[in-house]
Amino acid sequence: MNDPIIASLITYIAQNILKQPNRALSPVEPIISSGLIDSFSLVDLALFVEESYGVHLDDTELNRETFDSVNQLADIIRHRQR
Repeated sequence: MNDPIIASLITYIAQNILKQPNRALSPVEPIISSGLIDSFSLVDLALFVEESYGVHLDDTELNRETFDSVNQLADIIRHRQR
């Protein structure tokens, strides 16, 4: 994977949220609307993003309307790092 943000997010989700380190998660795969991760896991993911990238995600943003894939989350991170 060429994008380090996407690779990091996929690794974190597979290892720490899904507890399936060998899971091949696609960057475009829906993670919220598909039920792959739940609301508690979204909070964990938001904390990981904040600690790893110095980007704040408000609780109201933790939904499928704001982001529903790793690609979309990576876009938010990149945009806020500017």
